Amino acid sequence: MFFTHFLISFIVSSFTIAVIMIIKKVFQKQLSAKWQYNLWFLVLVALTLPFIPNHLFNFGNYFTLLDLNQSNGTSSSNISVSDHNLKNGNWMQDFTISVNHPSLESVNIILACTWIAGVLILSVLFINAWLKIKKIKDTTSLLKTKEVLILFEQCKKRVGVSKKLMVGESPLVKSPMMFGLFKTYVVLPIHFDKWLSMKDIEYIFLHELNHYKHKDMATNYLIVIYQILYWFNPLVWIAFRKMRLDREIACDNAVLKSLDECCYTEYGDAIINFVDRVSLPKNLALANELNGSKEQIKRRIERIASFTVESKLLKIKSIAIFMLMGVFVASQIPLVSVMADDDNRYHFKSERTVYEDLSRYFSKYEGSFVLYDLQANKYSIYNKSNSTLRVSPDSTYKIYSALFGLEKNIITVDNSTMKWNGIRYPYNSWNADQDLDSAMKNSVNWYFQSLDKKTNQSDIQFYLKSIGYGNQNLSGGPGQYWLESSLKISPIEQVQLLKAFYTNQHGFQDKNIQAVKDAIKLESKDGSLLSGKTGTGTVNNKDTNGWFIGYVETKEDTYFFATNIQNEDNSNGSKAAEITLSILRNKGIY
Repeated sequence: MFFTHFLISFIVSSFTIAVIMIIKKVFQKQLSAKWQYNLWFLVLVALTLPFIPNHLFNFGNYFTLLDLNQSNGTSSSNISVSDHNLKNGNWMQDFTISVNHPSLESVNIILACTWIAGVLILSVLFINAWLKIKKIKDTTSLLKTKEVLILFEQCKKRVGVSKKLMVGESPLVKSPMMFGLFKTYVVLPIHFDKWLSMKDIEYIFLHELNHYKHKDMATNYLIVIYQILYWFNPLVWIAFRKMRLDREIACDNAVLKSLDECCYTEYGDAIINFVDRVSLPKNLALANELNGSKEQIKRRIERIASFTVESKLLKIKSIAIFMLMGVFVASQIPLVSVMADDDNRYHFKSERTVYEDLSRYFSKYEGSFVLYDLQANKYSIYNKSNSTLRVSPDSTYKIYSALFGLEKNIITVDNSTMKWNGIRYPYNSWNADQDLDSAMKNSVNWYFQSLDKKTNQSDIQFYLKSIGYGNQNLSGGPGQYWLESSLKISPIEQVQLLKAFYTNQHGFQDKNIQAVKDAIKLESKDGSLLSGKTGTGTVNNKDTNGWFIGYVETKEDTYFFATNIQNEDNSNGSKAAEITLSILRNKGIY
């Protein structure tokens, strides 16, 4: 969802910039000019985080096959259908109540269009800036003055630059500048030698070559890219303006370190020399200019006037502060991981998987079908992408709501009855006292919502984490989180959890597992038993999400399945059950 990415990027960028500004202000005397500038690179890292796929941060969520020899469940070969208390033939009728959500679709479209419009406008502006640079390059004539060229080569050796650079003059520049990512130009104003001394030219060369040495041209392009992507955040623009100033100050300090103390004033004068000549600098984003605004020049001259060679202690302090800030930026990764839209997808990995085309069963629906053969230890999946997409579980969650309620003794195997709350519901079967079997059969929302509210939120969270239930997000509130709200799960995870439930892999009380198994038994046919639960997500009176999950026990094998269907209207659990039964029948399973 675009809105989510927009929100994440705004929060992460704003928070990081604000903290770095505070740190720079508080620890100004403990940071050298170089490290004040380096801190801004952490902003670039933070701005990148929302664009990194969430699964790259996830190292423990991959599926591992369970050891079936440790199963505590009933062996599929010991089924006795006659012992089962099966539901009536109307079990495919699904019961649901609409939840009302404000539609974010229009918000997403407006935000996305606005962001794209801003990106396009900024891209045009920066293309125009690139064209100006190109025009300057086209009008640049290479220097032929031997004395100046010798000085340039001497300055290159002093700075430690060996690559060949183009040095010239152009009538289109008023201030010395450097540009070019692959072929770099140092360009001076035309006829510069008539009003600049050789000493001034030397300082200019040292300044521009230090920019080159520290890869500042590449940084310019990064800044431009992030300004385009984050054009909507004024703090990003402020941060990059301060970053450019800190870069010039750091570059000035690098030059001053290579000069004798008696030359500091001369270097400052060389910079001031350009102020009166260029009252409104072009500020070409893709170039490094010696000149800048008068406010920036003032700051730089003040720092030049107070320059002292940094001590070893200052360097250690600077590195320590930088590392602490690096830890702070890295600490935002879990936040981004939790918030990111990619959290709505499960990262499935299994070598024993067959992907098949079952699209003929899903006419008019966007859907997925997952089947797991217990004996063969093999998955069959239709729609690889949708099988890992997490959506609201709706009433399928009632399987686990019942199990958690039993484990916490909110209800018991012998006494699971709850009194009707007196509220009139649209289904007559809901308007009566319920036990676990009737509540599961008629998918009575108020029964399971009462279970949720009587169970501590922390206990539910613990259980969800223990069994690995989807995104484990309960922020939607007690009794509501599983109804087209915060809790989400994928079809593959539904199947994996059903298998773990069936075999009691997570060590719940056997009697509680069996009670829930009995509650979800649906029907039998030809010696096979079908168990499961439907679920329907109804939003603003439209059925948008349909589930049918469960398992088929035969004399030889057990098959676990999950079907999910979605569209704008008419996606419900009953239709998901019809599709599932058609697939299972054609596969000869049920």
